[in-house]
Amino acid sequence: MHNHWGGSLELHGGDSNTEDEKSRNMEWDKASISHPHYQNLDETQQSWLLWPDQNKKKKKYVDFGCVVCSRSAVKWTLWTIFIAFLVIGVPIIIVKSIPKHKPRPPPPDNYTVALHKALRFFNAQKSGKLPKNNGIPWRGNSGLQDGSDVPEIKGGLVGGYYDAGDNIKFHFPMSFAMTMLSWSVIEYEHKYRAIGEYDHTRELIKWGTDYLLRTFNSSATKIDKLYTQVGGGEINSTTPDDHYCWQRPEDMDYPRAVQPSSSAPELAAEMAAALASASIVFRDDAAYSKKLSKGAETVFEFARERNKRDSYSKGNKVIYPYYNSTGYFDEHMWGSAWLFYATGNNTYFSLATNQGLPKNSKAFFMIPDLSVLSWDNKLPAAMLLLTRIRLFLSPGYPYEDMLRMYHNVTGLTMCSYLHKYKVFNFTQGGLIQLNHGGAQNLQYVSNAAFLASLFADYLNATGVPGWNCGSDFYPISVLKDFAASQMNYILGANPMNMSYVVGFGSKYPKHVHHRGASTPNNRVKYSCTGGRQWLNAGTANPNIINGAMVGGPDRFDKFKDVRTNYSYTEPTMAGNAGLVAALVSLTTSGGIGVDKNTIFSGVPPMYPSSPPPPPPWRP
Repeated sequence: MHNHWGGSLELHGGDSNTEDEKSRNMEWDKASISHPHYQNLDETQQSWLLWPDQNKKKKKYVDFGCVVCSRSAVKWTLWTIFIAFLVIGVPIIIVKSIPKHKPRPPPPDNYTVALHKALRFFNAQKSGKLPKNNGIPWRGNSGLQDGSDVPEIKGGLVGGYYDAGDNIKFHFPMSFAMTMLSWSVIEYEHKYRAIGEYDHTRELIKWGTDYLLRTFNSSATKIDKLYTQVGGGEINSTTPDDHYCWQRPEDMDYPRAVQPSSSAPELAAEMAAALASASIVFRDDAAYSKKLSKGAETVFEFARERNKRDSYSKGNKVIYPYYNSTGYFDEHMWGSAWLFYATGNNTYFSLATNQGLPKNSKAFFMIPDLSVLSWDNKLPAAMLLLTRIRLFLSPGYPYEDMLRMYHNVTGLTMCSYLHKYKVFNFTQGGLIQLNHGGAQNLQYVSNAAFLASLFADYLNATGVPGWNCGSDFYPISVLKDFAASQMNYILGANPMNMSYVVGFGSKYPKHVHHRGASTPNNRVKYSCTGGRQWLNAGTANPNIINGAMVGGPDRFDKFKDVRTNYSYTEPTMAGNAGLVAALVSLTTSGGIGVDKNTIFSGVPPMYPSSPPPPPPWRP
């Protein structure tokens, strides 16, 4: 049988099932499968023609709902994320979990280092029952019977500070030292806080002002007496006193007389300045601040009594040779200025700008000695303090004329400190000579450095670039450079390569003229004359009186480190107060510049309030 395609339809022999099985097991023509026509078909289309390749793995997919992804792609993505987490995330977590350390602040400058030490000198000079944290291991309680023989003084005159290397409490320089410390804190509180000395300095001021409040009846509104000194010693004394004896303060066993005065125009005014300035320092303690300002007003009224204008030192042989006052009008200008700042009472401002004070004090005479700030002469400081009012508040009439004069003289005072004008001599090493080449010059130098640095800060704070010396104009940097040059000399940049602040630097005086520092802390009580062995000993002091600024070199830049020569080696309260003020004004720790507003916290507006508007007009 033939079909129409030409092939036979007949079946020839064999098992039909076998033939059928063979036909099913026959392979397709591979050439036909690989034909290009089929290469263009996808798997689904090819599966219509061919059965699936059993040896080829079928891809698996993950359905995310909106997206379908290959399972292998998802797997690789997850592994990549995990590895990235290990490589990047874990280190970040570890770094974040480590406690953060603030970057180290820059090391303190030399002025800050010296300032820390200079403040400790006051701890070494304390009299009375010392606090446990006083920090001077070779000092103990002393002077606990001071004033006990004066029954009208409740509790006696215990406390305060010894003035220098002796054991006398001179109230005049002590008051000046407290005023200078307070002034420096008011102007540079931010710096004291930054270096961690704010609380310490306030405690030192309070130690002094608490004592000063005991030297008169500070609870009264009117007084007729002031105690001016505790202890003393005559020149070439031959009987036991504070100069004849060389004993620690803790071992004093000789009489210590209290000096009263019914007339003290300069001392009382300086006490008023100390108490008034301190009342601003303690403005956060309302009760104590008020007590200080009230005491300042009381003692200043005593200073101003017309029939009591004899000097507190007049004729007193244990005061006159040491802290004799040459006048009181400068203290009256100084005290009234501070009282105005403390109380805001315009009566004090009117007095400070009354033309009688500069006239009687010769403030406008341009006498070189009167441009030198000291425990005796407050004129340059008082005029600078009043210039501050003009620069910052500009009160105008009726104060402007006098304030302008104070401002002009302050500028001329600064000019006198410059080498160019030859008002004062300078040593070959660059130290200005403010006391005609005399002894203990450094205390005056420190004060001048403070005034120059502070005036520069006043000008800078008010946007004034400098000041004039005649036809010459100088930028404020000249003032800062002068102040820095003088303080650098004191700290060791001098021909002797010696620091005149004990404990600062590697080379400083070792034979300081100081009873407590020179006597071994061995619990042996030496008698009045028995202690002289330590005065005359050639060995270094067994106790280092850190921060004490000694008298300093002579006019040839020479210095003799000899204990018996007090002109070179004795420190003083007044000197160290000026040193502290100058150092804090120059340090950059805690920033630069002055506190513009704190000093004016008690000052009312300088201008009268605007009058009320007129009533509406009615026909």
